[in-house]
Amino acid sequence: MSFERENIRRMSGYVSGEQPDDDRTLKLNTNENPYPPSESVTNILREFDPVQLRRYPPPTAARFRELAARLHGVDTDNVIATRGGDELLRLVITTFVDPGQPIGMTNPTYSLYPVLAQIQDCPLVEVDLNDSWQPPSTFAQQMNDAGVKLTLLVNPHAPSGILLDTQEIGNLADELDSILLLDEAYVDFVGQDYDSAELIDKHDNLIILRTLSKGYSLAGLRFGYGLGASSLIEPMLTKTRASYNLDLISQQIAEAALADQTTAGNNWHRVIEERERLRDLLAAIGLPSPASHTNFLLVSAPEGIGAEEIYKKLKERYILVRYFASPRLSDKLRITIGTRSENEQLLAALTEILGNTDPTTA
Repeated sequence: MSFERENIRRMSGYVSGEQPDDDRTLKLNTNENPYPPSESVTNILREFDPVQLRRYPPPTAARFRELAARLHGVDTDNVIATRGGDELLRLVITTFVDPGQPIGMTNPTYSLYPVLAQIQDCPLVEVDLNDSWQPPSTFAQQMNDAGVKLTLLVNPHAPSGILLDTQEIGNLADELDSILLLDEAYVDFVGQDYDSAELIDKHDNLIILRTLSKGYSLAGLRFGYGLGASSLIEPMLTKTRASYNLDLISQQIAEAALADQTTAGNNWHRVIEERERLRDLLAAIGLPSPASHTNFLLVSAPEGIGAEEIYKKLKERYILVRYFASPRLSDKLRITIGTRSENEQLLAALTEILGNTDPTTA
């Protein structure tokens, strides 16, 4: 006998990137930051007194929320701290979307979105991106016509790396009848003036997702936060959020990391520089990619050898990249930006696989 809800029985779960359990494998498949977090994070771990663990942590992560509010120029009641960005996604869906109400998104997009919609038993409304990896001009109208309650949009886009500017985001929020969840997991690598937080005061249907996983080198911590109008933040903070959702150690680490903008900014700059260098070198050996504003590149495989074959051959050489067996992406690979030495190892392997001259020595 199965006790699963029928919609759960029918669905497939989220498939994460491969996680090797050895030190030999070069891991360029899950978009971790290649550089270590702030030294203040190390100090928190070194000096933490385990006696503190006998008490519950601050229930709403008030100190972190104050830091985030100052950083983004908003009020504390515009901020919620969550167990990674994924918890915020679940909170938004369960707080604002009834089972059976449509949830909208682009295609392709972050592969967790459809899974969370299916868990809530919500039909999907998917709109194909255009050839430039951007939503079509009719995107908002299609969402409205379908009666969508929540629209999920990742910006910069995953997996292409394309960025919509804040004016486009503001226009979209104006046009939508639904809540717009703007997923900015990769925004720290934009490398240009971009500040969507200023839109919060103008749009009471906008929630912005941020995470410390990518830009702050804390993927293993699972800490994120949301920005939005207090009318959107309050019900999640006081009603649907799990009690004590963030442990004491995580809160202290997150506070230290967010406070050290110098280290974070230096790491972002290093990733951006290496991203541009790697993009040029990959294009030189026949693996072009669109301009990216993230810490990864979406490269197209050359004629004569498929993306899946390249992925497998790299894996044989203990190098992991991400391959998606889906219609729009089956001829492409997503490659995380590593350190310079890691990227040179990748380039050497790809040169051997493709039979080209190594561009790093040309």
